[in-house]
This record gives sequence, structure tokens and C-alpha cells, in this order.
Amino acid sequence: MSMRGLRSRRSRVAEHVLRIPRSGIRDFFDIVSQRQDVISLSIGEPDFDAPWHVREAAIFALEKGATHYTSNRGLLRLREAVSRYVERNFALQYDPETEILVTVGVSEAVDLALRAILSPGDEVIYHEPAYVSYAPLTAIAHGRPRPVVTRMEDEFRLRPEAIRRQLSERTQALLLNFPNNPTGAELSADDLRGIARVAEEEDLIIITDEIYAELTYDQAHTTIASLPGMKQRAIFLHGFSKGWAMTGFRIGYACGPAELIEAMMKIHQYSMLCAPVLAQEAAIGALLDGLDDVEQMRNEYRRRRNFLLRSFAQMGLRCVVPRGAFYSFPYVGELGLSSRDFALRLLEEESVAVVPGTAFGTCGEGFVRCAFATAMEEIEEATERMGAFVARYRKAGA
Repeated sequence: MSMRGLRSRRSRVAEHVLRIPRSGIRDFFDIVSQRQDVISLSIGEPDFDAPWHVREAAIFALEKGATHYTSNRGLLRLREAVSRYVERNFALQYDPETEILVTVGVSEAVDLALRAILSPGDEVIYHEPAYVSYAPLTAIAHGRPRPVVTRMEDEFRLRPEAIRRQLSERTQALLLNFPNNPTGAELSADDLRGIARVAEEEDLIIITDEIYAELTYDQAHTTIASLPGMKQRAIFLHGFSKGWAMTGFRIGYACGPAELIEAMMKIHQYSMLCAPVLAQEAAIGALLDGLDDVEQMRNEYRRRRNFLLRSFAQMGLRCVVPRGAFYSFPYVGELGLSSRDFALRLLEEESVAVVPGTAFGTCGEGFVRCAFATAMEEIEEATERMGAFVARYRKAGA
């Protein structure tokens, strides 16, 4: 048989891509989208529009003819604004010329960071339940994802000893996401100091995804990158999608040691070239006009969170208090349904959409993610329907 014939027997899709599962969130969203009159607590997108001053900055830039490429690293004005913001709010100093890269959302920043630091077979430790892209992006970068289970009894906080148990000679990086999607967990400064010791002792690069940093409710947020000795080994990722309700702008940034940012920039320039100029102008507007809009949205999320927690308590469902982000992660395993069955039946019987916990890792079994990024009146109706559903199945299993 010819070489061409042998090749034709292979899949036309790369093997490591074939092995990657579809997003559990999007799979469930596809099911939800086929239904009408559904109240959705499933998608992590703010129901607020981006603040007017953000939109106005983009409009004004367009009127001035901002329709061209920017530097691969992003507009210098934006990098300077990011530098000032990060220093003021996170106690971190980065050179806008060499240590900041503007990206197409934080999702691209995670991808760039992993591809920049991993050689084939290198391992990345991350915590589960986790945002759905971390393990697949590690695999796409030809790395090996090594999940660490976090537990409800620990409020889904990451323990240093759990990290140590997953270490091997191929461990290259530790990927963190706090405040966390899907659990709403946050880490204290003491938690971070313990993790920082492990990173220093084992010479790990830290990738810290802090897209929800502005949305914390019960304590001031601390980034691990600000702890002594951590800045030189940390890639700090942040953006505008969640805190400023700018999901559609697709704009984020990475801050870190010049060597690592340069490596990320090389990949970025060949794949994305640069982030969209109008989104960059909008981001400048977001940073220059203060945080009043962010504060108002955070206060409303806190009100919704507190209502959801009271509602779950009335249903008899256990739920760790979300300290940040806009997700709750109640435990529904006591009803005798798998996470997926619970979500599918709740959708079918009550037209309420939540995400099965297993979308975020196998340890999410028994949980569902309920976002409180939707209007309060819809949350009230959704919890009333969910309460009736839970009572019905609790009675059936009694």
C-alpha cells in the first residue's frame, strides 16, 4: 500500500485534539437553547451591559478612525493604564513596555501562558472543580493536566499538602483560579502563603487567573503574585469580562517576568497578531473612569448571592458560601439523582437551567452550578420552581 493510502487511514484531526472533550457547559447550553421560556442560571455572563463610559470610549475611538492594527503587545496607553491599575489594586509593579501583554480575553492569556512554558510531557497542577478550559488547554499545549481535588468540607480551598501529593519531576506549573469558577471559593492570605512555599521549594511557575478579582464579597482579595518572592515566578492574568460586564469585548491581559511575557507575545503575534483595537480603547475607558460601576454591580451580586443561599437553606440543600465570583455550587446528591440527571430533569420539569457539577471535573458529581449573574426577579422565580422540584424528589425518595 502506498504511503498516501496509509495516511488516509488516519484521522484528519490531530490525535490530541480528538481526545479533548467538548465543553460540558456548552454541551448543556446547547440543550437549553432548544427550549423556550427557560430561566437560565447556567451561563457565567453578567446580565448588566458594559458601563456607558466604556461603550462611549469605543464609540469615540471608532469615530476617530481607530480601525487599524496595534502593537502586538497592545496599545501602550492601555498597558500603562493596566500597570497603574494593577499597582494600585494588587500591589504589583509591572513595566508596561516589557512585562504586560494585552490579549483576546483571559482565555487566550491562559492558552498563551501554557504554550509558552510547557514542553511535551510537562505537567500542570490545577484544582478541581475548575473552569472547563484548563485541562484541555494543557493538553493542546502537549502538557499533562494533574488535577487536585478540593472539597466542600474545606470550602473548596486549595491545600498545600494536596499540591505536594501531585508533584512529580515533570511538574512545571501550578494553575490557580480564585475567586473560583464554579464554586465561588476564595483563598485567604494564609492559604496563599502555604501554596507560595510549595511553589518556591519546588521551583514552580504559577499561572494565576484572577478574572473575578473585583467580585469578592466578604474579604479583601489578595493575589499570590504579590507575596514575597512570587512575582518573579508568577504570570498574573486578568481582564474586563466579569468585573466590568465586558464579555463581548474579549479583552484581557497578562503580567509577568519579561522573559515569559516575551515568549507569550511571540505566540500571540503569530496567532492573534493583536487584540481588537476598539476593545482596547474600551478597556482604557474602563480603567480611567474609576470603579463606581463595578461597585454597584458587586453590591447587586452580593444581594442575589444572599438570596440564593437563603433559598437553598429553605430547600435543605447544603451550599458553601461563595466568597467571590457570581456562582453558587449547592450539593444535590442527597436527592438520589446524578448531577446531570438533576439538571436535565429540572430543565424538563421546571424549565430552569443549571450546570451539572461534572462539567467542572469528576469531583463535581453531586453538585450543580447556579450562576447569580441574572436578574433578581428571574432568580426568585427560578428558586421557587427549584424548591418545588427538590421537595418533590425528596418526598419520592423518603
